[in-house]
Amino acid sequence: MSQPDEPTEPSAAAARTPASPRDMQPDPVIVDPPRSRPAPTARAPQPRGGGTLAFALILSLLALAAAAWVGWQQWQQQRGSTADRQGVAALQQRAEGIESRLGGLADQRASLDQRMDDAAAVNRSLREELLGQNERIRNLEDAVAKLAEKSLSGHDAMLLDETDSLLRMGAERYRLFHDAPAAAAAYGLADQTLAAVNDGAFSGVRQDIQAEREALLKSQPTDQAGLLQQLQALRGTIGELPLKPLDTPAAAQATDAWSRIRRALGSVVSVRRDNGAPLAVADARFARELAALDLAQAQADLLAHDSVAYAAALQRVDASLASQFDNDASSVQQARAALKTLQEQRPADSAVELGAALRELRNLRAVHALAPASARSAAKPAVPAARRGGAQP
Repeated sequence: MSQPDEPTEPSAAAARTPASPRDMQPDPVIVDPPRSRPAPTARAPQPRGGGTLAFALILSLLALAAAAWVGWQQWQQQRGSTADRQGVAALQQRAEGIESRLGGLADQRASLDQRMDDAAAVNRSLREELLGQNERIRNLEDAVAKLAEKSLSGHDAMLLDETDSLLRMGAERYRLFHDAPAAAAAYGLADQTLAAVNDGAFSGVRQDIQAEREALLKSQPTDQAGLLQQLQALRGTIGELPLKPLDTPAAAQATDAWSRIRRALGSVVSVRRDNGAPLAVADARFARELAALDLAQAQADLLAHDSVAYAAALQRVDASLASQFDNDASSVQQARAALKTLQEQRPADSAVELGAALRELRNLRAVHALAPASARSAAKPAVPAARRGGAQP
């Protein structure tokens, strides 16, 4: 029973490993030498064919699983190598695209560098042109400033000469003819002319001109034509004024001692004044002519702006009216009241002192003539630093 079981061992070993040409060769038969065995004991026989078959089947399944696993691993490796080859090909393509793009970028960079060099050259040329233009503009500004300074200086000099002439004419007019309105008008024109001068140093001269002009206006009567008309009307009424009566009224007889003494002495010595002579002796026509001549003299003095002679002539007329004409008559009283009004409206007694503004103007012009350079430097506007230096490279 043991001999038939021995050949089953090689078949079991063959089931463990896959068949190969080397395994297909027959194994040598080893024959064990006979040994002395003890006599088998008597035991019950056991069936061994089913266990061997199951073991062989398990080994076969294990071999199939191992073969499937190995095949699956090889298939995975083959699939992975295919994907790797595809990825490498894609990476190579991307690298080639990147290399081509880098080449294009290098060309673009070279062209940009060339354009930047060209732009830098153009900027240098433009900067040089701008510097040249700034220099020309600065020269033009200097020339225009000098021309404007010359024109302004000539304009101011002409205005100052005109102001000087007007002040001299006004002063001479007042000195020769005492014509205060004409002199004040000349001073007003001088002030307007001086106001057009573009120099603030002459503002003090304008104040002096205004002060002298106000003094001239105050020295002149408010209505000279009206005063002349009043004098002319008064001259016309002189011929109609009544004179004193021929017979003077007798004085009341006094009873005191002094009156009796005067009457006693009056019979021996008589003292009389010429202007108090009776009208029978004085000529009435001569008195009227003297009063009219005094009024004409007052008119001439008013036109000559001679306030002292004007007042003296009016006083003589008033004295004539008081001594030669009837003071009780209303017409004589009205004439004396008109004379009093004319005396109150007479011009100022003191003459106006002129010439201070003219001297101040000439002094300032002399000072400006001594330092023309400093005045020009002060009047010249400063050029900004940015424009003076131009564009900095």
